[in-house]
Amino acid sequence: MRRAVVTSAATAAGVVLLLSLKPHQATGPAPVIGSGSDSGSGPAAGPAAGPGSGSGTDVSGTSNTPAPSASAPAPGATRKVSGNTVNTRYGPVQVQVTLAGNRITAVDVVKYPNSERRDREINSSALPVLNQEAIAAQSARIDMVSGATYTSDGYVRSLQSALDRAKG
Repeated sequence: MRRAVVTSAATAAGVVLLLSLKPHQATGPAPVIGSGSDSGSGPAAGPAAGPGSGSGTDVSGTSNTPAPSASAPAPGATRKVSGNTVNTRYGPVQVQVTLAGNRITAVDVVKYPNSERRDREINSSALPVLNQEAIAAQSARIDMVSGATYTSDGYVRSLQSALDRAKG
């Protein structure tokens, strides 16, 4: 009987602690729990593509700085800024950011791994999620997509380089 009372009290205390926790706010790309390789499935809709002006070189890392601020052009001015092309294990990734003033209004993926059927399948579901995350966060500080680790990393690094260019 005593064991049941102690177990019940411990369970109740655990539930109270769990309910009192605040939701986690991401401070950068979160670690991905999964197979560690690009794998996944999704609809056959692909990301937007178009011309880009990236340097074609790999970026050495993500600085996780916020979106452009004070040095941005006048409110309402729309411009497109291309990020660096980031070479990943499965192919290059490059994004182009559309900014209205200092707000991200769209992110187009100009280059992404698509030579294999599996690449196209993974990226058709991962890239729209990454685009939504970037617009919602208004920065490159977004979570990676599980199953698309390499593409997510390349996306974040290219996005950060585009935001850095937009500032300067």
